[in-house]
Amino acid sequence: MKGQKFGLGDIVRMKKPHPCGTNQWEIIRVGMDFRIKCLGCGRRVMLPRAKFEKSVKEIIPNE
Repeated sequence: MKGQKFGLGDIVRMKKPHPCGTNQWEIIRVGMDFRIKCLGCGRRVMLPRAKFEKSVKEIIPNE
């Protein structure tokens, strides 16, 4: 997913699921670090950009 444009409010599917069972996250902060919120349990996690881009499987389109 290198070079992909991410924006606030985007929903992404990660390669590995969160311990709560879901692998869908909402982006709530963009910059050198990304803050994402689990859509299953609401947990918020901050990841460095490189790790985030490596972990993203796909961006889920908004309907």
